[in-house]
Amino acid sequence: MPRKPITPDNAYLRLATLCARCEQAEGDLRKKLRDWGIASSDTDAIISRLKQERYLDNERYARAYCRDKLRFNGWGRIKIAFMLKGKGIEQEFIDAALAQINEEQYVNILNEALEAKARSLKDKEPQQARASLLRFAASRGFESNLIFPAVSRLTHYNNDD
Repeated sequence: MPRKPITPDNAYLRLATLCARCEQAEGDLRKKLRDWGIASSDTDAIISRLKQERYLDNERYARAYCRDKLRFNGWGRIKIAFMLKGKGIEQEFIDAALAQINEEQYVNILNEALEAKARSLKDKEPQQARASLLRFAASRGFESNLIFPAVSRLTHYNNDD
């Protein structure tokens, strides 16, 4: 049985409810509207109304996304920026969100992730362990100027044991 078509008013109400629960990216909402079969002129009107009524704010979304991905997923700036770009967030909002990161907390998150990974690599040769740690930190999206010193400190410390 085919689904009952969603009217633009119903689509607006659904998205307003969704945005009230948690921050959403404009690109994700546009995709939902497209999936629901809403015309592009109606989509623009719905998005405009959501922005006007402050349900939708890409800058606020970028800040929340950045904070959450750093804290809960342990991602670095590079991966966060890449993912936000993929969601169609403007570069100025991405830069502002990344600027809010506390540098000391950021480095601590990197070090804790590397220490946890190093514990799982105890049986590996030192060079293999070092390469694994470098790949791991890079895959998390941390910058190489932070990765190399952190890995060197960690592998040097472990070699002293």
